[in-house]
Amino acid sequence: MSRSRRILGVVGQHSVLIGLAIIFALPFFFMLLQSVTPIEEAKTSVLWPSTFDFGNYGEVFDRVPLARYIRNTLLVCTLVVTGTIVSCVPVAYAFSHMRWRGRGVVFVLVLSTMMLPFQVLFVSQYEIFSNLGWLNTVLPLVVPSFFANAFSIFLLRQFFLTLPTETIDAARADGASEFQILTRIVVPLAKPGIMAVAIFQFLFAWSDFFGPNIYLSDEANLTLAVGLVRLNTAAARLGESNLTMAASVIFVMPLVVIFFFAQKIFIEGVTLTGTKG
Repeated sequence: MSRSRRILGVVGQHSVLIGLAIIFALPFFFMLLQSVTPIEEAKTSVLWPSTFDFGNYGEVFDRVPLARYIRNTLLVCTLVVTGTIVSCVPVAYAFSHMRWRGRGVVFVLVLSTMMLPFQVLFVSQYEIFSNLGWLNTVLPLVVPSFFANAFSIFLLRQFFLTLPTETIDAARADGASEFQILTRIVVPLAKPGIMAVAIFQFLFAWSDFFGPNIYLSDEANLTLAVGLVRLNTAAARLGESNLTMAASVIFVMPLVVIFFFAQKIFIEGVTLTGTKG
């Protein structure tokens, strides 16, 4: 009887998970269908196209400089990820394995900055970047990442706390400097946590619309998120929802591919950040 209940419980859990997966996948499936729908049928209420028109993807690249948008976005994402890792890893190490007076207080102050919404700081930041002459460049989007952020510091610190302190203390006893410990011991052992932070920052930078929309104005400097919105605005007037969906698929697919191949590292990194306080 107990075995039957366990089987029924497992079947019920899997049925619920499959149902939820289908519900979450339906919008993406509908987007894929719409992206290959001919223009004549895109203006109707047809859900399943009579033929698949993959030329919509080529039409998107002809309508807007999508390749340039993608290059600009990849440049921003690469610089943001690099700046975040370079600036946050040493700070997180200092908060996790270096002993210094006031460490806990400073860490709380750093975390408190997470309660300040970006819109509160935006006006002053915009004034600073304007005075520096950085408007309509990628500098306002990437330079702040080289000064660390509380969210990434917190995730990395929590992961660093799971590392064996005996190994770090033994390295100190052997005369290794803190920089050597960080680069030769902590970073190699903390690759899952660092990769999780890198993926987070890549996702944030890839999908960011507010910053690029404010700081960038020239067509040649736009990122994919801003370009997609402008294409959607233009296509909506003509009822060409198929082009909007094709551009949306192009926008989403890199994120899906990254998570598909890096999900093990991503989940491991996120899970271990909460195992030690």
